[in-house]
Amino acid sequence: MGEQKSYFGFGSNVFFSGLVSFCMDASSEMIYPLVPLFLASVLGVNKSMIGLIEGVAEATASLLKAFSGWFSDRLGRRKQLMLAGYAISTLSRPLIALAQAWQPVLAFRFVDRLGKGIRSAPRDAIIVEATAATHLGRAFSLHRAMDTMGAVVGPAVALLILRWQSGAYQTVFWLSMIPGIFAVLIIVLFIREKTPPRRPGVAQPRCTLRCFDWRVTAFILIAALFALGNSSDAFLILRAEQLGVPAMLIPALYLTFNLIYSLAAIPAGMAADRFGKKRLLLLGFLLFAGLYYGFAIAATPRMIWVLFGAYGVFMGLTEGIQKAFLATIIPPDFKATAFGVYATAVGMAALPASLIGGLLWDRVSPAATFYFGTATASLAALLFIALLTIMARRGPGGNLQEVER
Repeated sequence: MGEQKSYFGFGSNVFFSGLVSFCMDASSEMIYPLVPLFLASVLGVNKSMIGLIEGVAEATASLLKAFSGWFSDRLGRRKQLMLAGYAISTLSRPLIALAQAWQPVLAFRFVDRLGKGIRSAPRDAIIVEATAATHLGRAFSLHRAMDTMGAVVGPAVALLILRWQSGAYQTVFWLSMIPGIFAVLIIVLFIREKTPPRRPGVAQPRCTLRCFDWRVTAFILIAALFALGNSSDAFLILRAEQLGVPAMLIPALYLTFNLIYSLAAIPAGMAADRFGKKRLLLLGFLLFAGLYYGFAIAATPRMIWVLFGAYGVFMGLTEGIQKAFLATIIPPDFKATAFGVYATAVGMAALPASLIGGLLWDRVSPAATFYFGTATASLAALLFIALLTIMARRGPGGNLQEVER
C-alpha cells in the first residue's frame, strides 16, 4: 500500500495527485464563481436556465464516473484515464472565453465536467492504493486540502484581474488554461502506475450497485438523497449578490470559503481516523441543514460572509471523509468501480437538485431553494443514524468498530 518516497508523510502518488488537483482547481475556480454572474449579468440568462446548465454539467460528470471507474478496474490502469480527464478539462477553456451566448457556456461546462467524470474515480483509486487503511481519512483530506487551496488561489487571481480591469471575464477565462497545463504535466512526469494485480478467482467488475453489499448500497443512496438538496453553489453566489455583496467581491467571498475549507480538511481527516468517520459525517449533514436554513433567512451581506465561512467548515468535514468512509466498506478489487458508482449516484442527483433549486428560486422565492436543502439534509442525517444503528446490531460485516478502523 505504501510508497517508498514520502512527501510530508504521504506517498508520492498521494502528494502529486493533490498537487495536480491544486493546479486544476486553481484553473477551475478562476472561472466557476464568475460563470453565474457572467450568465446573469452579461448574457441575461434567467435562474432556471442557470440551474439547467449547472445540472447538466454535473450530471455529465456523474454518469461518466461510474463507467470510468469500471473501465479502470477492468483495464487495470489508472494514470492514462486520469491524464485524459485533466487534459480534456484544460482544453475546454476556449469555449467559455469565446462565448457570446449561453449555448457555448453550456458546452464549456459539459466538456469540463466530461473531463472530471473521466479522471475522478481512477484518481481516487490511486490514492487508496498508495495509503494504509488506518490513514485513509488523512490521505483524502490532504488531497481535498490541496485541491481546495487551488480554489483559494484561483479566485484570488480572478479578483486581482477584475480589480485591474472591471468586467474582464474573458481575460480570466483565457488565463485559467495555464494552471490546467501544469496539472497535465505533473501527471505525465510524476504519477506512477501502481495498480495491484487482480486476485485469482475474482470476477470482473460490473458497473452496478449489485456488486456491493447492503452497507455500500445504503450509504450511496443516503449520500444521493443528501445531494438532491445540495443544489449548485451558483445559487449561493447568486444569493450573495442578491443580498448586496458587490460583484467584484464575489471572488473574494469564494476565496474565503475555499481557504476555510482547505484549512479545515486535514484536521477533520485526522479527527475522523482517530474518533470515527461516522461522527464527522453525521456532524456534516446536520451542519449543512443549519447552513442552508441560514442562507434562507439571511438578510445582510455580513450574514452571507459568515455563512460562506461556515460552509467551508462543512466542506472540510465531509468531502474527503465520505470517500474515506466508503473506502473501508468496498471490495478491494473494485475500488475505482465503487468510487465511480458512488460519484455517479451522488452526481446524478445534481441535475434535479439544480433544476429544483432554479425553479424554486424563480417560481416561489430564493429562500425556498435553501429550505428544500435543509429538509433533504435533515432526512439524510436521520437515515444515516438508522444505517449505523443497523450496522452495529448486525455484528461482523456491519460492525461499527470494523468500519471505523
